[in-house]
Amino acid sequence: MLKTIFYIIILIAVIGAAIGGWHLYRVAQRNAKEMAQYEGKTISAKPLAGKTLIVYYSLSNHTKDIAERIQKNLGGDIYEIKTKEKIKTTPWFYLTLKRQLSEKKYPELSGAMPDFSKYDTIFVGGPVWWYTMSTPMYSFLQQANFAGKKVVPFSTQGSNYGTYFEDFAKMAKNAKIQKSASFNNMPEKYNSAVDNKIAAWLNSL
Repeated sequence: MLKTIFYIIILIAVIGAAIGGWHLYRVAQRNAKEMAQYEGKTISAKPLAGKTLIVYYSLSNHTKDIAERIQKNLGGDIYEIKTKEKIKTTPWFYLTLKRQLSEKKYPELSGAMPDFSKYDTIFVGGPVWWYTMSTPMYSFLQQANFAGKKVVPFSTQGSNYGTYFEDFAKMAKNAKIQKSASFNNMPEKYNSAVDNKIAAWLNSL
């Protein structure tokens, strides 16, 4: 009996690894196809009219990287969303997130909110968790009132942004939502292509 259970566990593990490997392969193929259109050239971003603020939340530095690249193109100010208690990627990390999302009890933030009145365009970005916004982003948008400003959402994710932008639009009070962009977490070989994708997006605003 124990031997049978052992073989079943091994079989489940093998199937899980195969599914995971196939998913990663498909993501890599999609990334390569998307980035191909941005390779072999250099796109320069045109400046936006008025003053710009870039707001981001980042746990693993992917969103921070995109936010800083936006700032490098446009200048402007940058504001990091920080939680009062540090979020740790423990083994039960995703279960905690799922509970926070289902109960709508999001982490408390630290620091004062930025003064949106000083800006004409506000970029707001964060990672995708459970196919929606990260829980700190929900916390931020609960407090934010954009008072008619142009707001440009962006996301970072492994492969699928899910309902991130739909949920963002529902939560962003009094925001004039502009064209969004999503960025898969890419290996370093795509750095130049990602820069071009950002510049092309900024030029479309």
